[in-house]
Amino acid sequence: MINFKQELSKILEEDPLGILKIQVAQTISPDQRLKDSFEEINKFVDEFGIEPKKSNNINERKLFSRLFELRKDFEKASILKNFDKHNLLKNVKEPKTVDDVLENDYLGLLSDENEDIFNIRNIPKIKSKTDFVARRKPCKNFHKFEDQFKIVQKEITSGKRKILVFKDNHCKEGGYYILDGILLFLEKIEGKNIKRFNDKSQGTRKRDDPRTRCIFENGMESNMYLRSLQKELYNNGSTVIRSNDESLKEFDENLGGINKEDKLSGHIYVLSSLSNKPEIQVIKDLYKIGYCTTSVEERTKGAENDPTYLMSPVKIVSSYKVFNLNPQKFENLIHTFFQEKCLNIKIADRNGKNIQPKEWYVIPIKIIERVIQLIISGEIIKFKYDAKNEELVKFD
Repeated sequence: MINFKQELSKILEEDPLGILKIQVAQTISPDQRLKDSFEEINKFVDEFGIEPKKSNNINERKLFSRLFELRKDFEKASILKNFDKHNLLKNVKEPKTVDDVLENDYLGLLSDENEDIFNIRNIPKIKSKTDFVARRKPCKNFHKFEDQFKIVQKEITSGKRKILVFKDNHCKEGGYYILDGILLFLEKIEGKNIKRFNDKSQGTRKRDDPRTRCIFENGMESNMYLRSLQKELYNNGSTVIRSNDESLKEFDENLGGINKEDKLSGHIYVLSSLSNKPEIQVIKDLYKIGYCTTSVEERTKGAENDPTYLMSPVKIVSSYKVFNLNPQKFENLIHTFFQEKCLNIKIADRNGKNIQPKEWYVIPIKIIERVIQLIISGEIIKFKYDAKNEELVKFD
């Protein structure tokens, strides 16, 4: 017969499964947390070769803010001295005078600004989407937009329109976007509206932030600020690219026949990069398609110092004269045709600032030159570009 009391005593003493072992959690010291956080900055510099900037990238912006504060704190900089392999904190000085103390008052404790008990500082404000949500109201003339919304939805479903990741420069009058799952039409961007704001690192700055008129497919409209719209679309939205038919119609309305009286207005050019950077060299069929009002040779001088040209010399592959027309009309049609294959890359300029060059596309040169010829002949309306199979497809 089993002696349950004896068996229980044996289990408690031997504890074969380790159930009764008390595991003490190891605490991380403040100094170790500080070192770990600084190591993230070191890794960023290791990877990109520059210190983090105040960019739109959330992670990079977070590291920028962290480094900005560390440069004001001599005590923390001293702790990190042996870990500062990129000399990011070499200019942090110990405060020895009253001026030094005032200059390094990063908590704002010594500010001489007039204060009162109703001026709340250093406490995050509870932000609601007032400019985005509260300003929505029924659109009185929605009947003017309703049919076009239905057409755009059908074109999205059929694949005639594509949905792309939103970028700030996508915001243009007449554009369609998807925000929180709702189709949106940007009918109008009002005139300039200059705002002043305080930047912790650059002081008082100005920026243009006009009102917009946005029509939603659910019958509502909003007059939110342009930057608010961009922010909302960036966080939870997409861009609906224009159909080929719309672009071709605009082109047809603005490009006429050429005769002896026509005046040369510019050049469309196709360039290839002569970069020696492995990440650029490895990209096959990489070309820049752009326009200029001067000669292409003049436009591309100093390309090795310009992030637009990937900070490298370029080779002129081909160029085309444009008559009687702002070359941007011609250029915009090409970009609309190829925008699915636009290169997404950031290049650091001479000051270490990351810039996203435009007009670089991963397209076979034969396709590019064929499309330009079709545009000149007017036959482009019969074709579309199949990015997946890298070929031009004629409409039935």
